[in-house]
Amino acid sequence: MAKKVIVSVTNDLLFDQRVDKMCHTLKEMGLEVKLIGRFLPESKPIERDYKTKRIKLLFTKGALFYAFFNLRLFFVLLFSKVDIYHSNDLDTLLANYLAARIRGKELVYDSHEYFLGVPEIQGRPAKKVWTAIERLIFPKLKTIITVNESIANLYEKDYGKKLVVVRNLPLSQEIKKVKTKEDLGVPLDKSIVILQGAGINIDRGAEELLEAIALSNDYVLYLVGTGDVIEKLKERALLNDLIDKVVFVGRLPYQEMMQYTLNADVGVTLDKDTNINYRFSLPNKIFDYMKAGIPVLASDLKEVANIVNGYQVGLVIENHEPQTILSGLDTILSNKATIETFSKNGLKGVKKLNWEQEVAPVKGIYSTFIQ
Repeated sequence: MAKKVIVSVTNDLLFDQRVDKMCHTLKEMGLEVKLIGRFLPESKPIERDYKTKRIKLLFTKGALFYAFFNLRLFFVLLFSKVDIYHSNDLDTLLANYLAARIRGKELVYDSHEYFLGVPEIQGRPAKKVWTAIERLIFPKLKTIITVNESIANLYEKDYGKKLVVVRNLPLSQEIKKVKTKEDLGVPLDKSIVILQGAGINIDRGAEELLEAIALSNDYVLYLVGTGDVIEKLKERALLNDLIDKVVFVGRLPYQEMMQYTLNADVGVTLDKDTNINYRFSLPNKIFDYMKAGIPVLASDLKEVANIVNGYQVGLVIENHEPQTILSGLDTILSNKATIETFSKNGLKGVKKLNWEQEVAPVKGIYSTFIQ
């Protein structure tokens, strides 16, 4: 009989590509997978080839949300038929740890970021709560996964523990370009710049990117995703110097989002070194750009620069001045040979940088649980 694993997150499940890939990997290993998240008023129906459950709460954000979500999650986990708990990020760890401890089950902790470094909790009482939870539980964990070497090193320094690194790389399967620019309503007479992602937030360079686009008539910027600066960006885009230069697509399922990426000319990732979490981030959009065969314009962060420069897939810029960003776009797109080189290197790079190879350590971990 197949062993059962419950994977838990605090999002609404639909757009979390890393977790979806993890669930499919576990299912392919013969495990019976159930993914638990939350239900939001705007949540759309979800269809997966593994079980899913969305928890409904009166609160959708803030301390009350996290408190009641973990309480509800704890009781779901405690009374479910399960052999392994797979907790994603610190905001699900307390419920998973308590349930695993009470029931004597295996627990895998998958930290997608250096949680205590996220900008949203800095200088707030919430940070003290999350810090207390992490310091209480983290030293007792046996199996911990994270998303890159830099974050693994931070946790090792904090707690003296070795972490398993599994970067959020794309699947190796080809994503076919099934929609043209005409199908998407994308201009044919401008170079298309894309910024994609679920976290188009403060300190991720989007504001400066708009100012760069405003300086030129050569580009149209597509923002495919959501985040806490979108409304501010929409207000800025109404001014004359950005009229018809910025398109807000919103959040899309991965395959639909990638149709825009495949029709773009350059992809950008411009996170700032304003906090420890961003400093060592490695956004999966970089690998999506490579997979789409488009050059990358990136800010100078350690993990990002290692990929962009190491695989020679684009240009790393030294600051976030709008003129610097514009110059970077011009440098990449003014030379056809440069574009072809970056494109070729990106497509070659993702043959090595893919989920199927990256997830091997996870398979090793779970194989010990299911023997």
